[in-house]
Amino acid sequence: MSSVGLLATPPLRGATACLADALQKGHVYRREDLARLSKAVDRHVQELLRVGKLQKLAQGLYHAPKPSNFGALPPTDNEVVKGFLRDNDFLVFSPSSYNTVGLGTTQLYNRTWVYNHKRHGVFKLGNRQFDFRVKPRFPKKLTPEFLYIDLLNNLDELAEDRDAVLHQARTKLNSFDSTRFQQALDNYGNMATRKRVREWVGG
Repeated sequence: MSSVGLLATPPLRGATACLADALQKGHVYRREDLARLSKAVDRHVQELLRVGKLQKLAQGLYHAPKPSNFGALPPTDNEVVKGFLRDNDFLVFSPSSYNTVGLGTTQLYNRTWVYNHKRHGVFKLGNRQFDFRVKPRFPKKLTPEFLYIDLLNNLDELAEDRDAVLHQARTKLNSFDSTRFQQALDNYGNMATRKRVREWVGG
């Protein structure tokens, strides 16, 4: 194939090259993070986007792609959310995780929920959509007790047989460690879930 007409990407020079060298591959940056490393951040960001050293996720949010044998790797959900929120206090998961609790749920969901203290709403970041939900409390990582309680909290949103799930949930209630379960119920259960569980225990 003739190379006539093919334009090579000119190498980065000066301050733009310095900014590129300062980027941590795989990391997500906000514009203000980059502005601390550049005196002409908007121009330099445009140059880095042009050569693929940065990828735009949303307005003011960028990813420094990490190369692999199969092309540039996408950022992890945690990196994206951390950059978007400017915070480390959040929990990212899919409602498909409820299927691990053993309550008969089988649906697979193409959704990513983010429990956090700052933002509420659905935001497109890169080629993914994240459903941010403000919650007063949530664990650092998923546990069976949390998933059980949170499933009951959100049952009306799920494409499941509601009565069948509630029957399974009541049957499985005594399989949990009572102390850990009560702590999860107190910390994460909404009023309806707390009332339902009290009725099951009392019944």
